[in-house]
Amino acid sequence: MSATQLNSSLLTISVIAVLLPAAFNLSSGDTGISTALEGSDILKVSHGVAIILLFIYGSYLVFQLFSHKALYDDNSKDVSKSTEYGHRRSIKQVFDDRAEKKARKNGTWKEPEPTTETAGDVEARAAETRDEEDKPETPKMSVTMTIVLLVVVTVLVAITAEWLVDSIDGLTNTGAISKEFVGIILLPIVGNAAEHVTAVTVSVKDKLTLSLGVAVGSSIQIALFVIPFIVTLGWILGKPLTLLFDSLESIVLFLSVLTVNYVVQDGKSNWLEGMILMCLYLILAVTFWFYPGSDPSGLLNKCT
Repeated sequence: MSATQLNSSLLTISVIAVLLPAAFNLSSGDTGISTALEGSDILKVSHGVAIILLFIYGSYLVFQLFSHKALYDDNSKDVSKSTEYGHRRSIKQVFDDRAEKKARKNGTWKEPEPTTETAGDVEARAAETRDEEDKPETPKMSVTMTIVLLVVVTVLVAITAEWLVDSIDGLTNTGAISKEFVGIILLPIVGNAAEHVTAVTVSVKDKLTLSLGVAVGSSIQIALFVIPFIVTLGWILGKPLTLLFDSLESIVLFLSVLTVNYVVQDGKSNWLEGMILMCLYLILAVTFWFYPGSDPSGLLNKCT
């Protein structure tokens, strides 16, 4: 089993954990359970599921960092080394060729000066460049400086997040845009911008295992760690917080994970699969733009 398939399994179990409280909520209405008892039971279910999800995430970290570390190593060769059509040209070479054709057509092309460089010299220089790229990067900062920088960045992120929440309230209070659209469509793009850039950068280097791991790994972290941790923290502080999500949000989450699993299960990708995922995101954006949202506070107030 590949790392991509394991990530798909983790995403699947996380969406199951989210769907079960919603299914419990819907089915309990048919059995005549009172709202107060229903809320109390959903809260207990959420606490138990949250602990199990945290255990799964801890096992996932041990699996990835220690017991099966080699499974997550991307040993694929760079796309510039070998393809079925020979050496693949870089993006710079493509643009250089286009510029040359345009200059020749306009009559402004000047032939480059002849050089004494042989084909062997070119290949040797290319091999040297590839060796430099394959060398592992060494840390350029000390441990102390890294910790200090981490603390500073964490404080800045906390302050920025506070400002962001205040600005969202001001934006949504105008009625021009809903909180559901901001929280489900806009914030994920901004919050995961670093993961998006990293995934695209490493995929260009033909390291798809790492690219898929970065893209899916952030979702796994939210689903298996952040959400269960918040539920558990609310339990410790005496604040009722459940895994009960809005029905439409739960269905959308299930469909999104289902689509992602189909796309990444073979560990390969192409431009059409990427377009499918982007179109799915646009479909969800259109849906939540017109979605009025729901207010689960009536049920949560009875969770004791």
